[in-house]
Amino acid sequence: MSRAATHPPVQIAITTGEPAGVGPELTAQALAGAAAHWPDARFTVLGDAALLAGRAKAVGVDWASLASGERIRVLNVALGAPSVAGKLDAANGRYVLALLDHAIDGALARTFDAIVTAPLQKSTINDAGVPFTGHTEYLSERTGTPRVVMMLAGTGQRPLRVALATTHLPLKDVSAALSIEGLVDTLRIIDHDLREHFGLPAPRILVTGLNPHAGENGYLGREEIDVIEPALKAANAKGIDARGPYPADTLFQPRYLEHADCVLAMFHDQGLPVLKYATFGEGINVTLGLPIVRTSVDHGTALDLAGSGRADAGSLIAAIDTAVTMARNRRGN
Repeated sequence: MSRAATHPPVQIAITTGEPAGVGPELTAQALAGAAAHWPDARFTVLGDAALLAGRAKAVGVDWASLASGERIRVLNVALGAPSVAGKLDAANGRYVLALLDHAIDGALARTFDAIVTAPLQKSTINDAGVPFTGHTEYLSERTGTPRVVMMLAGTGQRPLRVALATTHLPLKDVSAALSIEGLVDTLRIIDHDLREHFGLPAPRILVTGLNPHAGENGYLGREEIDVIEPALKAANAKGIDARGPYPADTLFQPRYLEHADCVLAMFHDQGLPVLKYATFGEGINVTLGLPIVRTSVDHGTALDLAGSGRADAGSLIAAIDTAVTMARNRRGN
């Protein structure tokens, strides 16, 4: 008997993101294979219905047929202004946030089992008069979650996963943002979510240092000695298998990563360039620590490709696949 026959389908919300970007068309392309890829999932696509139909047509997807059954439905949210592929308009900044708000509200109400977010343009939202740092910070605020963790992951039999101790901060502010308590809490979230949502019974987490050569015994900085090492000791005492700190320039090699389930990097551009080099276009972004499941793509709005049909839906397909798996695991299916 199939999973679909024994369990109710998981409900996945997809926000189509910046209307001038590739999100709308990638959603159509990804969902064209929904019946084959995710037979036990149902999808709610959030966006302007006319925009979605037009962008789907531009990339050769019969959206009317695709969204006419019970498997896929559209939750229509009207654009703030007509959108042209590749051309940003601040009049649509609040529209993008409205999509996200509808999805978050539905997930908190258990209408949706998971949210998948297509890329948005931070500048457009800020230009619309709304201070906005990113999806991760917005989800944290809207769900009342004091600490969340951004984790990017490749796909495959043993995916590379990289989580971040700090996210969208200027480099000069990173050191002050690190604390023993904060790192222990971050490691707790990673350990918990890898167990609960990814089915890993005993996650092993490798932790980078902040400074070159992990501080060189204090000669190149004391953050490793004063903050990171005490945090690792405290995390180990809680039963979390976290090891380090390792020099970031030598950690990302097979002999270290072979038996690791996640790397915790201290700042955005310390860990993500390595991961994106290895997995770009097939990687995903997962927000850990939330009371809801959220995944996303590993790329931006790609304005230069919008409407052309040349954008690759691989990352969005991987994000949907992970959201479905996480939703199943969370349900205990």
